[in-house]
Amino acid sequence: MNRFNRIFVIVIDSLGVGAMADAYRFGDEGANTLGHISESMDIFTIPNLQKLGMANIVPLKQVPANDHPKGYYGRLNEASSGKDTMTGHWEMMGLHVATPFRTFTDSGFPKELIEELEKRTGHKVIGNKSASGTEILDELAEEEIATGNMIVYTSADSVLQICGNEETFDLEELYRCCEIAREITMRDEWKVGRVIARPYVGRKRGEFKRTSNRHDYALKPIGKTALDALKEAGLDVISIGKIKDIFDGEGITRSLKSKSSVHGMEQTVETAKEEFHGLCFVNLVDFDALWGHRRDTIGYAHEIEKFDKSLGKLLNVLREDDLLFITADHGNDPTYKGTDHTREKVPLLAYSHAFKNAGALPEGDTFAIIGATIADNFQVSMPDGTIGTSILSILI
Repeated sequence: MNRFNRIFVIVIDSLGVGAMADAYRFGDEGANTLGHISESMDIFTIPNLQKLGMANIVPLKQVPANDHPKGYYGRLNEASSGKDTMTGHWEMMGLHVATPFRTFTDSGFPKELIEELEKRTGHKVIGNKSASGTEILDELAEEEIATGNMIVYTSADSVLQICGNEETFDLEELYRCCEIAREITMRDEWKVGRVIARPYVGRKRGEFKRTSNRHDYALKPIGKTALDALKEAGLDVISIGKIKDIFDGEGITRSLKSKSSVHGMEQTVETAKEEFHGLCFVNLVDFDALWGHRRDTIGYAHEIEKFDKSLGKLLNVLREDDLLFITADHGNDPTYKGTDHTREKVPLLAYSHAFKNAGALPEGDTFAIIGATIADNFQVSMPDGTIGTSILSILI
């Protein structure tokens, strides 16, 4: 018999809680996303996260540690070599990624790649550099609208992104070009983790807005994960946000696309009111995309406060036999240099109305503790080659 009938995993995308011991290898010594956000704010109110033990994980200027937390709390280290979205999520579900995905942050994409993309799509490429998604629209979108040229850019992540105006470039044409880019970038020397369609609307500088019709073309996971194990055992695996894209649909039985992190939490609350048996896996991307990469500390802090209010609503609808995990996939310290992710430990909060105890968890050596615990709860075997040890016996 399962200890918990339903498990919810919420990934606050990029909410790191302090540099890992090997952060120096990534140039990230001293990074601390949540801690530095707290230090930067005069007011920072997160009562529900405090109740579960978040302020016990990392000291927060305005939020005291909880002497009697309602949940279990701890930190997880990343075993894989990387600090990107896919590596973090894949490890969470049991995969060890030994080789980081390729990035083209400093140089843009190679001439040979761009020439092949132009030839096969029929569009001249403009941009081809690392840039903010909003800044590159202000710089190049008017040219794209006027000429039919195609904006291609990257970031500190392992991504190739293509912008297209929904009215003049056409959404289906954008998707077609991204599918071609995905095929081209399957070569080892050009292999990026994701190709992302970035549709937008507007006709002139200052009016451009990205839409919710984004689509990620990710690599398939390098092996089977906890999600596959659950699905093959007949359990529900519901994804919210970009989880389906991150796993290229593998192991997912139902997916919900979110317009924002606030919307993603609304979807999670509504899903918690439904009948299902298995896992609800949620990614809240705005923390990373809107605030971390743009180094907007105040925006990031306010997004956490919005999440905290939504968390209160979720806690009110969770059932006695539900288990909630709150975690992250990497760091993105908005007070840090550059615009890249930061190599950090991530928080792990665990809560159930059924808990009789609470308190500190041992620091984990891999994010895969989460997937292993989920599989253990539902009495399914993790696929061969996966990593992680269950902490289900601790959660009492």
